[in-house]
Amino acid sequence: MRARDLCVRYGQKVAIKDVDIDVHTNQVLALIGPSGCGKSTFLRSLNRMNDTVPGVSVTGHVDLDGEPIYGPNVDPVLVRRRVGMVFQRSNPFPKSIFENVAYGLRIAGMRERDVIAERVERALRHAALWDEVKDRLPESGLGLSGGQQQRLCIARALAVEPEVLLMDEPASALDPIATAKIEDLVADLRGELTIVIVTHNMQQAARVSQRTGFFYMGRLVEVGETSQVFTRPRERETEDYITGRFG
Repeated sequence: MRARDLCVRYGQKVAIKDVDIDVHTNQVLALIGPSGCGKSTFLRSLNRMNDTVPGVSVTGHVDLDGEPIYGPNVDPVLVRRRVGMVFQRSNPFPKSIFENVAYGLRIAGMRERDVIAERVERALRHAALWDEVKDRLPESGLGLSGGQQQRLCIARALAVEPEVLLMDEPASALDPIATAKIEDLVADLRGELTIVIVTHNMQQAARVSQRTGFFYMGRLVEVGETSQVFTRPRERETEDYITGRFG
């Protein structure tokens, strides 16, 4: 994916301004920065989730495989099928574990039971959840632990086989053990799809990503290889944030 001159406004308020960034294939891009700096707004602009917020206007360009996702004839639903999203708090549906994962497939018109069952199992395996729930598929997804619910939501996103997966602080509400499982999952998924993850945890960004972007006050201050951003930042604002002078 690629964004150029991207600006997002909520009414008269500018949330992000003039963002230029490339999201490299089969890599993890971590977005860091203090609260309210525009990270999540930018993330939601990559699959047009901001379209669902009243009063939002988006200008600039976002391309997926060289094609504009904000083109006049582009269906946002199809964009979101190609660019999946996992939110900060797990949001399983009040349905069975199986139907949570199958939901997107059914919405897309898939009817073959065997194919749906195969895709559900594959998604749960990719989300490192299959062994824990394979004997509980008819049970409610709401009965799972917090970490399992978040992996269920990841499986739901993976079932429709997106090209890109957006993750908005997916481990912020989880305990250290569940967080480690999510981080391991991110590392495993990188070989199959592209991931953009927003995190307040700089150690997490350093562990899971190949590239890191630093947002501050609606601007993308710096983006580069993760090791370079954390050890040799080019911008003073980046260095001040990473060293804890503000945040």
